[in-house]
Amino acid sequence: MPPTRIVPLVVATALFMENTDSTVIATALPTIATSLGEDPIALKLALTAYLVSLAIFIPVSGWMADRFGARTVFRAALGVFMAGSLACAAADGLMGFVAARFLQGLGGAMMVPVGRLVILRSVPKSELVSALAYLTIPALIGPILGPPLGGLITTWLDWRWIFFINIPIGLAGIVLATLYFEDLREVERPPLDLAGFLLLGPGLAGLMLGLASLGRHLLPDWLSWGCLGLGAALLVLYLRHARRTAHPVLRLDLMRYPTFRAAVTGGSLFRIGTGAIPFLLPLMLQIGFGLDALQSGLITFAAAAGAMFVKTVGPRILRRFGFRAVMVTNAVMASAFLALNGLFTAQTPHWLMVGLLFFGGCLRSMQFTCINAIAYADLESREMSAGTSLASVAQQISLSLGVTLGALALEGAAAWHGRTALAAGDFGIAFLAVALISGTSVLAFRRLSSDAGAEVSGRRMAAAAPVGAPGRN
Repeated sequence: MPPTRIVPLVVATALFMENTDSTVIATALPTIATSLGEDPIALKLALTAYLVSLAIFIPVSGWMADRFGARTVFRAALGVFMAGSLACAAADGLMGFVAARFLQGLGGAMMVPVGRLVILRSVPKSELVSALAYLTIPALIGPILGPPLGGLITTWLDWRWIFFINIPIGLAGIVLATLYFEDLREVERPPLDLAGFLLLGPGLAGLMLGLASLGRHLLPDWLSWGCLGLGAALLVLYLRHARRTAHPVLRLDLMRYPTFRAAVTGGSLFRIGTGAIPFLLPLMLQIGFGLDALQSGLITFAAAAGAMFVKTVGPRILRRFGFRAVMVTNAVMASAFLALNGLFTAQTPHWLMVGLLFFGGCLRSMQFTCINAIAYADLESREMSAGTSLASVAQQISLSLGVTLGALALEGAAAWHGRTALAAGDFGIAFLAVALISGTSVLAFRRLSSDAGAEVSGRRMAAAAPVGAPGRN
């Protein structure tokens, strides 16, 4: 099998494992909380711990690959992810489970970025589009299989078995990487910005831990506010450091590009709503409506199915209307469908839930297609690696914020109704809150010029084609 196929498929084992794992856990969350003797909202720490770990370690993944070799780092990352999975299965308390998820995040931060780097360096540019197509298939299949699989295991077996799924997949990835990956590395590389990493990593961890632990008294109030203050102070120091360093671990100067700035700021706001869905939706279906994990998974997979469907029509929509028009209109529609989730009741027909979730998944996937493409429309080739790191970190932070803010809104709704226990009526307020935040992304997308990213979308080529030419059809 040529490198165009085999290398992306090897990387795809990591991507499939990561995406399946996250969706399986989201479905099993209420059951895990009951088993550990915790409030379901407390499990937000497990979701945010993983995302924060990704945000901390993604910026150094490229440097690690150049320093120690891409094959070596990729295999080690798979091993760390599997170790974290086994630790999750063995956890008997909330803090142990959170620590295990953080360890998984460390592996995940190295797996997929380093795997993409292997593809970029081993596949000819003329075959790159085809190679990346092989990589995206498992990224779409994993979230479709994850909810029903997680529901099946949780309902008929024990939730701890969901983490053993990763072991055979990870072992296969290690063997295949050994056989087919070259141990690629760069001889000339900038020095690691260790000072920046030591400011950025603890800063992000402190800020997100402080936010995630607010409410329900997961930590003493003084400790939560102390984490918030320390994290914010370290991030301010990093901002000063980044302006004075030749090779910062995250290059914030890339925000000078309007398209990249819109993708990061608008994309982050939009992803906050998306980040809340895997947390809020299974809780609403299981805690609010009394469905079991399998029934919940057979409903929630519809959003991922919608995401796969829209990949077939997304490029044509972009060529027809352009980035700005699509992103502004789609942000409003996707946010509205997110708010609609809060109108579900226990009496809502399941077929109607599935249909609305499917269409909402289509809209969100279309928006992510736009955001991911326009981010690199104006970057120079030498800036792509730095742009990928910054965009990836912003993505993980916004997803983590989605879980945190969704949980805070849920707690606030319960408190408003004078209760401590969750009820079905609390979820409508929570979904509306995160939908409004996602809707504010329109303000960032409206600032784009009408022809922003035209070369990437193909709209400029289509506009230049004569009537009757293929670009006009």
